[in-house]
Amino acid sequence: MIHFPILRWGQPYKSLEVDKVVHFATGEPLAEVSQANGGLIARDMRQAQRARDVLREIPCKELIAMLKKAADLFLNATLPVGDGTQTPEEFAVCQSATTGLPLHMVRLNMTKLHYVLSRMDEVLAALMRNLDFEILTRGYGEEDGVMRSYQANAPVLGLVLPSNSPGVHALWLPVIPLQIGLVLKSGPQEPWTPFRMAAAFFAAGVPREAICIYPGGGEVGAAVLQHRPRNLIFGSTATVEQYRGNPRVRVHGPGFSKILLGDDEVDNWEKYLDLMVDSVLVNSGRGCINCSGIWVSRHGRAIAEAMAQRLGPIAPLPPDHPESPLAAFTVVAQAESINAQIESGLQESGVEDVTAKYRNGDRLVKMERCAYLRPTVIYCAAPDRALANTEYLFPFCSVVECPQEKMLDKIGSTLVCTAITNDEQFRRQLLDATHIDRLNLGPIPTIQLNWLQPHEGNIVDFLFRARAFQLAG
Repeated sequence: MIHFPILRWGQPYKSLEVDKVVHFATGEPLAEVSQANGGLIARDMRQAQRARDVLREIPCKELIAMLKKAADLFLNATLPVGDGTQTPEEFAVCQSATTGLPLHMVRLNMTKLHYVLSRMDEVLAALMRNLDFEILTRGYGEEDGVMRSYQANAPVLGLVLPSNSPGVHALWLPVIPLQIGLVLKSGPQEPWTPFRMAAAFFAAGVPREAICIYPGGGEVGAAVLQHRPRNLIFGSTATVEQYRGNPRVRVHGPGFSKILLGDDEVDNWEKYLDLMVDSVLVNSGRGCINCSGIWVSRHGRAIAEAMAQRLGPIAPLPPDHPESPLAAFTVVAQAESINAQIESGLQESGVEDVTAKYRNGDRLVKMERCAYLRPTVIYCAAPDRALANTEYLFPFCSVVECPQEKMLDKIGSTLVCTAITNDEQFRRQLLDATHIDRLNLGPIPTIQLNWLQPHEGNIVDFLFRARAFQLAG
């Protein structure tokens, strides 16, 4: 059994307090994880500036080359992990076994992380709007005849990571070549990705002093946020509200991503059925970019019926099955709570679980140590129903009837909006809608990302601030 130590500026530290990470279905212990505490983090953060200092000794372009090398190491190499080593296949099997994600989805997420790392020069050029990388290193420089200066808001970035979807780790991969250190609080069921990625970074030449990994409970995440001036955290709607307006914390919460069919295209909805189903189902619906709402002015019931015919029969399969469509809930109570919330929402008039007649069984499937929620399509006759704008960690979608002229007032905060319309006035309104973060005009799945564009804000803008600067000749 692997032991994961605390990683204190690259140095392993074995704690007296440990936690076990177990197989979600069998309860077999797969790893023992040292647990950090707030006092330890407070002491370590006194040396945070050292992480930035050692990274600034290496040109940004060399750090990018290291990450490209790390991409292949992460995907293909046997790497040191904790007090042992791990092949890529062992990594995938362990991650699936503790997160409940099917094995083929784990492998897909591995290729996604490899893609981002291997194209890091393109990613950063896009995020930095082709700014000369060395301007960030020096703090100032001339570009297009204008003197520019950028100041780092923090020497390191703190991250409180989740356990639900390994793909979210792509968001912090650009930080090291920006010459900013990493302080990672790993997810309780998902220590695998942060430790393997760190091992790939170190093997590629990234200084060990640039990275900390602190496993632990909620108090460890709170300590990371307390001691760092710039942080990313992944959480629920309640977490989003807790940190709203806090300039030190950027929260990645539920996406409430949606597909809007304009009046000019809604009669052609059958052309887009595959797109809608994929947007809901891919990655077992666990991502913030998965579609949780389809908004239409008419044909709502027919659309819900067609989607339910496709999604309703889907049932759990073993996680190593090559077509396993659903991720397990490793905490049964979480699945029970979500199921109860849906049942409560179904008590409203004009709300129907259209998948019920195609499911051939209950939505909640309880196993001995885990549970599954089978795909659910809800029809909402109006946008004011509780389930009309809801998101859950499984393939769940509401089909909401709403006049086009009221859609933008009713959809609420939306991470990804795919708007299928050629109506120029509606397109202009969509472009002006400040509550939509990523806008797709045309038939683009909500799950189709372009990594050359920022995801929920530009991380470079979060980590650096532009300031006035003059240099005497």
